Amino acid sequence: MQETRLDTARIRAARRVIDPMFLDTPLYRCEALEPVLGCAVSVKLETANPVRSFKARGTEVVASQLAESDSRAVVCASAGNLGQALAWSGRGRGLDVTVVASRFATVAKLDRIRALGARLELVDGDHEMARERAAAIARRDGIRQVEDSLDIETCEGAATIGLELVDAVPSFDAVLIALGGGALATGVGHVVKALAPGVEVICVQPLGAPALTYSWRQRRVVTTDSTDTIADGVAGRCPIPAVLDDLLMVADDAVLVQEASIIAGMRMLLDHAGLVVEPSAALGIAAVLEDRDRFSGRHVATIVCGSNVDMGAYHRWVGAGQPVARS
Repeated sequence: MQETRLDTARIRAARRVIDPMFLDTPLYRCEALEPVLGCAVSVKLETANPVRSFKARGTEVVASQLAESDSRAVVCASAGNLGQALAWSGRGRGLDVTVVASRFATVAKLDRIRALGARLELVDGDHEMARERAAAIARRDGIRQVEDSLDIETCEGAATIGLELVDAVPSFDAVLIALGGGALATGVGHVVKALAPGVEVICVQPLGAPALTYSWRQRRVVTTDSTDTIADGVAGRCPIPAVLDDLLMVADDAVLVQEASIIAGMRMLLDHAGLVVEPSAALGIAAVLEDRDRFSGRHVATIVCGSNVDMGAYHRWVGAGQPVARS
């Protein structure tokens, strides 16, 4: 495999500083999903933890480094999950955490960031505006800015999921990974391609937030003017060049799925697996729904990456719509 920014030895070392409650998360074959999907499906469950997403694997690495440094303050921009994770990791190590988010972010995520003791600043725009504001705060105060997917710790923390996947028996034919900023995809993808190169790495993004998928396909950074998706956790407009470089090394494919398929995937995870998930976590199921022939007879793993969802919106979503099949 061609080199990425990630290092497998550092990824193994990350496991030693991540709180064990975030490691060795459930991985199991979900046979109840298989008749409707037409393939064997294993679920990697990253929601059974205090922040209900995989993000703390990365923030634990960041916070452990900051705890040993002279600077005890940190700021990040977040759609909600990274902010919760950094607040949790920082609280346990006595760090001063500021999170910048869009005031249009999921209310449940914002409330949890506050409850975890972080300072929350809201901006009247989207996640890209929040990133700009976080950078301005970092410059003004001379503190560390954690930028998801750009900071290698966020990628290598997420990559510990890959170590757990490649150790699984039996192995998989493909791993379906939600694609947003890219930390999860590049992290897991790096490990899979380094240690189990025969496994196909497939990244999945909403059609309404396609910037990094378009960038991967065209092998150059492609930005979009706006996003239009319920999957707020992956709704970025401006891919990071270094992240795209890594993604080009590890992803076998990047696919886009429709909103109706995301909703159908959420409903299926509820009905057949008993899992309440946020839209980003259903992207893998949505990809199978839209292209059953591609996955027929194969064994796929999907990472259920988060369950921080506004329950009012969730009930509206899971009660409507039908799966969409790609012709």
